[in-house]
Amino acid sequence: MDKKIVQPISLPIKGAGGLTGSWRTQRPIYDGSLCNGCLLCWLYCPEAAIAKEDRSIDYNYCKGCGICAVECNRNAIIMVKEEAER
Repeated sequence: MDKKIVQPISLPIKGAGGLTGSWRTQRPIYDGSLCNGCLLCWLYCPEAAIAKEDRSIDYNYCKGCGICAVECNRNAIIMVKEEAER
């Protein structure tokens, strides 16, 4: 029996507070060479800021919570300190 992957019901969208990525103090960095395609980062991202197709991260909406890095069992996503000036 094939397992179905359930898609998140939210999409990144500009809210009343603007682009939420400006709140971030840490930023996730994705290394595709370590990724096994499990999609846990995409599934658990509360902001739907990770693209399912290529795991690119939309930094306009990523708040830097680090859930993607915690869920990645291959360490394909690490958190680094956000630059002082973007």
